Amino acid sequence: MALVVTVLVVSAVARRLDWSAPLCLIVVGVAGSYVPGVPEVHLDPEVVLLGLLPPLLYSAAIQTSLVDFRKNRSAIGLMSVGLVVFTALGVGLVAWAVIPGLPLAGGIALGAVVAPPDAVAASVVARRVGMPRKLIRLLEGESLFNDAAALVALRTAIAALAGSVSLWQVGADFFRAAIGGAVVGLVVGFVAAFIRARMDEPVLDTALSFAVPFIAYIPAEAIHGSGVLAVVIAGLILGHKAPQILSGSTRLASRLNWQTIQFLLENMVFLLIGLQLRRILAEVGESGLSLLTLTWICVAVLGATILTRVLYLIGIGTVKRVKRRFLPGKVKAKIWPWRYSAVIAWAGMRGVVTLAAAFVLPADTPQRAVLVLAAFVVVAGTLAVQGMTLPPLIRRLRLPRPDPAEDALQEAAVLHDMTRAALAKLEEIRQPDDPPEIIQRLRDRLQHRADSAWEQLGRQSALAETPSDAYRRLRLELLEVERNQFLKARASGSADNDVLRKVLERLDIEESMLDRDEAEPDVEGRELRTPAATAGSCKHLAHEWVDKEPSSADSCAACLAEGTTWVHLRMCLKCGNVACCDSSPRRHATRHFHESRHPVMRSFEPGETWRWCFVDKQLG
Repeated sequence: MALVVTVLVVSAVARRLDWSAPLCLIVVGVAGSYVPGVPEVHLDPEVVLLGLLPPLLYSAAIQTSLVDFRKNRSAIGLMSVGLVVFTALGVGLVAWAVIPGLPLAGGIALGAVVAPPDAVAASVVARRVGMPRKLIRLLEGESLFNDAAALVALRTAIAALAGSVSLWQVGADFFRAAIGGAVVGLVVGFVAAFIRARMDEPVLDTALSFAVPFIAYIPAEAIHGSGVLAVVIAGLILGHKAPQILSGSTRLASRLNWQTIQFLLENMVFLLIGLQLRRILAEVGESGLSLLTLTWICVAVLGATILTRVLYLIGIGTVKRVKRRFLPGKVKAKIWPWRYSAVIAWAGMRGVVTLAAAFVLPADTPQRAVLVLAAFVVVAGTLAVQGMTLPPLIRRLRLPRPDPAEDALQEAAVLHDMTRAALAKLEEIRQPDDPPEIIQRLRDRLQHRADSAWEQLGRQSALAETPSDAYRRLRLELLEVERNQFLKARASGSADNDVLRKVLERLDIEESMLDRDEAEPDVEGRELRTPAATAGSCKHLAHEWVDKEPSSADSCAACLAEGTTWVHLRMCLKCGNVACCDSSPRRHATRHFHESRHPVMRSFEPGETWRWCFVDKQLG
């Protein structure tokens, strides 16, 4: 209980002060380890590897896009396997050189321990500072799979400490771990998807989802496969299939539960890492090495860990450029801009797997206590040095942040297509005896959802409050009145408690739909164009439209003539007519299309240049 309370308090304070929560928790843990009365905490590596790592990786995997993973699979493979091996060898050589009495296999074991960046630390920092999403996807994909490679490398190095290991054995171990983990992950993923598709009770489904990471991890490890890889593959499959096999209520319950579990586990682990320091230092004191020597060892290992990542990425970029130059017709290597590579190279914070793997080292490993201390310094050092300097580095390099306006445009386009499909299906399935008012209510609800998405754009226009904003404000006030009336009914005992619980659930569901905190699009200083992933293709959008003089600079003339108002403005590219959007009461832009048959309009809001084809119903 004390750990949970500490995590909640420290995380809340760190969030309010915009500090790194993982680093704050480590500092609090270190300080707490020296407080009299605080019991000594022993972080059992088996507890971490079996009890904490599977659910943490599974939680990250189910939120990872399988489509994005496939797009980046080559880069993720180079980062999650190649970089782990390179780091293990590079750090291993440095450790072998600076730690007295350490064999080379012991150095490589330490290199494998510090090789995998932490999925949690990288993602938290990346999202907090607004890193480009393509980089976040790469870092998250890397961190999902590098644990498997690192643990296999560690297992091989430990075997080498006990005796000779051939290169063939190393390759066979990697192959067995990869194939075994992949097979188990695929089987568990598809079997779990089959079972969950036939469950209609959210509680049972969520309970099964809690068991899936362990069901994947334990059998994979039992056959000497990679349990980590099995968990990740099962999570990717179930996350991808969730919209097909799970009901909306089940997905909402599962998402909320896993977010809570992930928050508690990942932050508790960082606190536990800090609480280990006192015990680690006590063991290091028996090594006989001086403080100066220990400091030099820790600094050298930390520097090597950071430097190997930088050198590896420079090498990969150089190889790709050489291939593109000398084999231009055969090689289509995607080369990241140097600014992106710099950020990826610096986003190598370590975390829970590194410290847990350090404790896996056998008790008879030469200089084991020093190796564990070095691993701790790498975790704390990368979180402090890289975690604290990554935000200013991103700002200095002027990397593009995720754009709320572009997100809103993509969301509006997707919802528009969904609405069109739903309206077409409604016309197909409606029966002659279906009440007309019900059909119209369905149409209105679908159209309102699509319109509210378009209204997120151009907030700086004529109306300070869009129709959707007004609806949300008024409905929340009414819900407050309804909730007060509910409390009166509960206090008076006029209704059964089970009935009251159902009524409250209805209120909660409706309020949760209104609680979305939409980010204000920032359009100053740039143009909002249609994202390539969203843009449609039709002959009208492909036409080279000649700029026309707008019929109005900042208003809808038809609205002014009728005494009505507008939400956003659109301009016809054929004649320059400026009219109001479909979220406006009179929808004059659409009326203009029906009257003139001019096919394409564009947004006339400041900073927006996206276009819309009325004929083909496509964004472009």
